Amino acid sequence: MTNLDALIVGAGFAGLVMAERLCNKLGFRCLVAEKRSHIGGNAYDFQDRAGVLIHAYGPHYFRTNSPRIREYLSQFTAWQPVEYKILSYTDGRYWSFPINLNTFEQFLGRPSTTEEMEAWLANNRIPISDPKNSEEVIISQVGRLFYEKFFEGYTIKQWKRHPRDLDASVCGRIPVRTNRDDRYLRENFQALPSDGYTRMFDRIVAGCGKLLELKLQTDYREILPHVTFRYFVYTGAMDEFFENRLGRLPYRSLRFEPESFSPRELEPRLPIAGKRGFWQPAMQVNYPNDEEFTRIVEIKHATGQVCENTTIVREYPQDYGPGCEPYYPIPAPDSTALYKKYAEWAADCAIVARQLAAMGACFPSGIPNSVFLGRLATYRYYNMDQVTGMALTEFEKIESRERSQQFL
Repeated sequence: MTNLDALIVGAGFAGLVMAERLCNKLGFRCLVAEKRSHIGGNAYDFQDRAGVLIHAYGPHYFRTNSPRIREYLSQFTAWQPVEYKILSYTDGRYWSFPINLNTFEQFLGRPSTTEEMEAWLANNRIPISDPKNSEEVIISQVGRLFYEKFFEGYTIKQWKRHPRDLDASVCGRIPVRTNRDDRYLRENFQALPSDGYTRMFDRIVAGCGKLLELKLQTDYREILPHVTFRYFVYTGAMDEFFENRLGRLPYRSLRFEPESFSPRELEPRLPIAGKRGFWQPAMQVNYPNDEEFTRIVEIKHATGQVCENTTIVREYPQDYGPGCEPYYPIPAPDSTALYKKYAEWAADCAIVARQLAAMGACFPSGIPNSVFLGRLATYRYYNMDQVTGMALTEFEKIESRERSQQFL
């Protein structure tokens, strides 16, 4: 029987940030169990056979407005500044996206002004003071024409639900601008780890030294009968932890189809890509209409990698089921109501301990404190900086508890 201070399930942002803080700030002995063969969770990146650095589970565009989060992660990486630019391909042409003044000029077929665009939007948007769903939030901003051109088909493909059946936050997170700011994201700091996400995570793990044991390709349930721990940190799917006893939470999954190209194969596409070494004119191109895939990503635009070859990745949304990864929690009333029931269980350490005991765990030192964090464990579509901030905040709660107990 191995005595631990913390058992952590999952080696993504949430799990590794928590492990690093517990090891280096409190001197905890931690074990991180990860079911995959690599660290980094969905942010894992690697060089493919063509020598191109790609994001294995879809593009991960890091951004933040938080100096605290930027400073924390900067201990483990330098940064490649990026202004994430994307396009939307519909009606046989590439459109500037998110919607901005350039998009409006493409629509008109002539130069325009912010004032003219604002007037056009005022005449075309549908007044809705309190949008209740994703359809309402977009038509209240840009009207039905742009909603149908850029949002409706893409959203239905991505979520297999109509925008009117999804929370307003799904489409509401995409900005609409009346100036020429064509950046995809709003945050002040936009960058990628200069050596990639995996190297950043490697440094986080290395910085923990012998206080951290990392087990890859390991189901945490296999470990439970052989360890004791005071803290249990879980970053996986909430319903899976409770063995789906209240029902399965719905997710959307993805299938990725990469395709690599040599310089010779890229040469005929030069008029499309705009410069040598690339297949398409932007890092990401959305396909909101008839294609089965939702987008094509050529992450080399963002990483700054100098490489003659390139790789594109087509993304195909699919139902979540056996053999699929749960990428996107579905923010709809029915799924939110089910998650809240699970969250009530997760908030009770005694209930969590009973579930762990049913899997073979034993607690000679009393019921362990439990923490559920990350996108899957909280059933929220969080960005990477938000997950990092969540882990730092939860660590501070643990630190405060540990410090106070020293004086009892």
